[in-house]
Amino acid sequence: MKIILFVVMVGYTSLPVILYLFPGILSLVIFSHLERIPYFVDLSRPEALLSHTCNFYLNTEKGITVGVWHTLPASQWEGAVGKGLEWYQETLRDGSPVFVYLHGNTGTRALNYRVGLVKVLSAAGYHVFSFDYRGFGDSTGTPSEAGVTHDALYVYNWVKKQSRGPVYLWGHSLGTGVATNAALKIQEQGSVADAVVLYAPFTSIIDLLGNNSLVEVYKTFPGFKQLLWKTLQKNKLKFANNENVKVLESPLLILHSEDDDTVPFTMGLELFRISLQAKKERNRDFPVKMVTYRADLKYDHSFVYLDPHLDDVVRNFLQNL
Repeated sequence: MKIILFVVMVGYTSLPVILYLFPGILSLVIFSHLERIPYFVDLSRPEALLSHTCNFYLNTEKGITVGVWHTLPASQWEGAVGKGLEWYQETLRDGSPVFVYLHGNTGTRALNYRVGLVKVLSAAGYHVFSFDYRGFGDSTGTPSEAGVTHDALYVYNWVKKQSRGPVYLWGHSLGTGVATNAALKIQEQGSVADAVVLYAPFTSIIDLLGNNSLVEVYKTFPGFKQLLWKTLQKNKLKFANNENVKVLESPLLILHSEDDDTVPFTMGLELFRISLQAKKERNRDFPVKMVTYRADLKYDHSFVYLDPHLDDVVRNFLQNL
């Protein structure tokens, strides 16, 4: 019995010790970029998963190359057969709206639910640019909050320069933090993102970690919360959606499922409340809307693309801008 108790105590205290000695591990866990699922997918050949899609690469800064998929809107499908990168870029002048899709942690742009969402948006008439941040998929470098935000901003600016239509940001899960960060950077440049869609957003990364079942076990561990906060600071990780939406000037649509078991539904509600309050206090008139999905629909954290009315939800919001 004493041996068992000793093993349990050693196991229990090992996580705080590891975080203290190796703070970079927390960044690896949060981004989980080394888990490059799905396996055995050639990201340079998206046609195996997505029709009417062209792969290319952008150098977002010196030494950093990110892999990007450009998926065409339905209006361009017929003419896409056999066409190359230059033709795809020319289609951006057709005036169709564009989504820059910012995915969450783990895996690549080829994950099934990411591809599923791109298919829905493409069929609904949008150009979609889905890419892997630095360190993810076939992109070079190592992710950090500043780095992935820079990648998103670069892709957005590149698309905005090429396109004659509005350009929207769509962030999912961890990508919601990237989306609001990028939207604020766009404002700092003197512009405003045409709209921001946040699917399954969290309030902040510290709040999200605090909700993790493993972290819950350490709530009574002396100083653990302070250790976690200091470790996040060392990694320069905040992803503070709750702060960002207070100054966001873009139209905002929040989507969240009540049965989300990764990011609590209450966090989406809290962001919606903060956004409405900030809008009222600053006397702004841009739209802020939240769409919730019942638990019995079982869309969970990643499967809102299964909603047969998703294209209408998005279109109705954007048409009222």
